[in-house]
Amino acid sequence: MKLPSGLLALLLGGTLALHAADAAAGSDGYEKVGFDRLASYTYNAPEVDPAKPDVPPPSGEAQIPDKIKALNRQKVAVTGFMLPVKMDGGLVKEFLLVKDPMLCCYGVMPKLNEWVVVKMVGAGVKPLMDVPITFEGRLKVGEMYENGYLTGLYLLEGDRMAETKG
Repeated sequence: MKLPSGLLALLLGGTLALHAADAAAGSDGYEKVGFDRLASYTYNAPEVDPAKPDVPPPSGEAQIPDKIKALNRQKVAVTGFMLPVKMDGGLVKEFLLVKDPMLCCYGVMPKLNEWVVVKMVGAGVKPLMDVPITFEGRLKVGEMYENGYLTGLYLLEGDRMAETKG
């Protein structure tokens, strides 16, 4: 059956639009979010007085742009480099996903918005370092403190490792 050229163009255009939407959304509704977006603003950590551990630290949340705060609790896919923090049975359960491999391993301290703390849900993943890896999960945006120290701005509850490059 031969389709009229106008209808064929409409069908092809719609198919291309669906593929473009899928690429932007990622697989299974995970929005692709890169460090170009996560690290697109300046964040200065609030000063904490170590002599007063009982005093809550001041908030720097106002420095996080609304477009980044809008990602809170959303399903996202983030690509970066793995720096394992906690392992169990040969699998990585918790790690930092950093923007650049030079940020962790060669003495260059990353900015607070240049890493994502990833806590895998389930068994964990095999350690893969020095290659870009995409992880999918639900992102939490906001200051995270442990023992009075600011440990990050982003936490990804990792559902799965999506792809590796390299």
